[in-house]
Amino acid sequence: MKKIILFLFVAFSTSLVAQKSYYTKKGAVAKGYDVVAYFNNEPKQGTKEIALEYDGVQFYFSSQENLNTFKANPTKYVPQYGGFCAYAMGAKGSKVPVNPETFEIRDGKLYLFYNKGNTNTLTLWTKEGAKELKDKADKNWTKITNK
Repeated sequence: MKKIILFLFVAFSTSLVAQKSYYTKKGAVAKGYDVVAYFNNEPKQGTKEIALEYDGVQFYFSSQENLNTFKANPTKYVPQYGGFCAYAMGAKGSKVPVNPETFEIRDGKLYLFYNKGNTNTLTLWTKEGAKELKDKADKNWTKITNK
């Protein structure tokens, strides 16, 4: 009995850590958008019917082909900073929700951004220096995920 309880505790704890490290609105990373489709410059909504659990969270895909592509190399397609806003992570080390249609592929990685009303953080990211903000975001994300 103790072994079962310990197993459940470890499994639950690992799941909570993964979920805290990802922005999973609408039940999946990137608000359910297909993370592989971004690399074709076509943000598309994925579906629950074509889904995969990876790293303790759900990823939705728009096609079986994209799901298979993800399975072959998931780390290539997982959004940076768990799918939280790259600009906010660089500027303040904050976990801020995103608009999944506002994105950038930089150095083969997917970055998502907040974009609502008059605030488009992709524009700010570019204007204020994407390289410097990316370097700061990498450091901030490391601090957050190592807590």
